Amino acid sequence: MIHGYGASAFSWRYWAPRLAQRAHVVLVDLKGSGAAPKPDDGEYRPEDQAELLHRLVVQRDLRRLTIVGHSLGGGIALLLALRLQDEDEGRLSRLVLVASAAYEQRLPPFVGLARFRWLGVALFRLFGARLVIEKVLRSIMYDPRAVSAEQVEGYAAPLDDAPARRALIDSALNLVPEEIDALNARFSELAVPALILWGRHDRVVPLWVGERLCEALPKATLHVFEACGHLPAEEIPEESLARLTAFLDETVAR
Repeated sequence: MIHGYGASAFSWRYWAPRLAQRAHVVLVDLKGSGAAPKPDDGEYRPEDQAELLHRLVVQRDLRRLTIVGHSLGGGIALLLALRLQDEDEGRLSRLVLVASAAYEQRLPPFVGLARFRWLGVALFRLFGARLVIEKVLRSIMYDPRAVSAEQVEGYAAPLDDAPARRALIDSALNLVPEEIDALNARFSELAVPALILWGRHDRVVPLWVGERLCEALPKATLHVFEACGHLPAEEIPEESLARLTAFLDETVAR
């Protein structure tokens, strides 16, 4: 399970325990996020993250994989899937992409601001991580009133130290893969069952991305949640998990 930009494994807190009742769940904090190391090496491209995850898969000899990715984590999941298909045939079984990055698009304001390093640092120093995170969450959820104190704390706590904020900015500066057009052209090669989940009111990654992904992936199904923004696993955890588990049951049966 691969989280999105500015997040951590915390974002899967509703899905992961339930999924762990039926399978071996591997939660990762991407490099620079959560409790993961935050080296000042500038290597925070999606390709760098996918390379680290590929090493994890090989070192732990993980097989029959269902890769679940949200937002930026979805884009990294696609890169990892292509790498596994090229080098480790048979490891990958399924893909689940939740509001996934995939194609060039207009960046959301909070990412655009972070790409100006001095401005990103100034915002966190002036307002503090909790206020910044609360504003971002309210802007990306369908119902801003649903943002909870626990949610704000869960996202903000890992950003309390300077290395974490620097890594966040480094990620924003390297958000788009260098060979994005060539990568997009290869999505048709991913012939594993794929579930694409999207919120109708996603203001971070627009719905057209999900629709285009569904057309590109040979065995994909797109499901759109009506009263939902960018965080289906948190905004409507029961409904979104039910759709995911139905997909798992169906593809296991096949």
